[in-house]
Amino acid sequence: MLVLKVGGNEIDDPKFLTGFASVVAKMNETPVIVHGGGKEIADLQLKFGLTPRFVEGLRVTDETSLAIAEMVLSGRVNKRIVVALLAAGADALGMSGVDRGVVRVEKLQHPAGDLGRVGQVVGVRGEVLHDFVARRIVPVVSPISLGAEGAYNVNADSVACALAAALNADAVVFVTNVAGVMQDEKVMPALTASEAETLIKSRVIFGGMIPKVRAALDAVAGGAKAARITNLDGLLAGTGTVFVSNL
Repeated sequence: MLVLKVGGNEIDDPKFLTGFASVVAKMNETPVIVHGGGKEIADLQLKFGLTPRFVEGLRVTDETSLAIAEMVLSGRVNKRIVVALLAAGADALGMSGVDRGVVRVEKLQHPAGDLGRVGQVVGVRGEVLHDFVARRIVPVVSPISLGAEGAYNVNADSVACALAAALNADAVVFVTNVAGVMQDEKVMPALTASEAETLIKSRVIFGGMIPKVRAALDAVAGGAKAARITNLDGLLAGTGTVFVSNL
């Protein structure tokens, strides 16, 4: 089984989304999809007169911002992906971490300050997702998840990592617009955590690739068997850069 994580920047591109849905429909195994949607959340916050604020990459989420995040993630973006998958011939069901209590969270206590309604994953009902996958239904999961006081906003990378660990997935795949980590114009097929850190320090890995690599490393550290960064061609071919724990 694979858990696929697709970000908001990619989902904003209709051509990418159509291609992504086409690839998923052709896959031999049914994946679980987790998605983000950051830019649309920020745009709607601004329309409501709110200023988006982040602490170390995490969105500060007050009650109004949580309502906006739910509208965007569990509504507009989630259904856009489901529509694309159905159009491509895949069977798909949109849901959030709240539905059936699939993703349980507690309030994230961050040393840099109160983030509001931001959660960290403490439990996953993997059997719910396994049931869909066994029936060849692609679960499309919004990272809005369930806490003791209701819904919480959760980082989509964190949800993808937690699902991969709970499902004993072969890998969590970060699907983006790059083929993988490049060195000398070639994709590096595999990296350990320590090798990746060395490449970041030496600036072989730089710019927008750094957060992608950090997310992959976090996935492995969080219990995923492996993590992979690839593009649509690599998703279908099973190529890209694979990250594993230090041997």
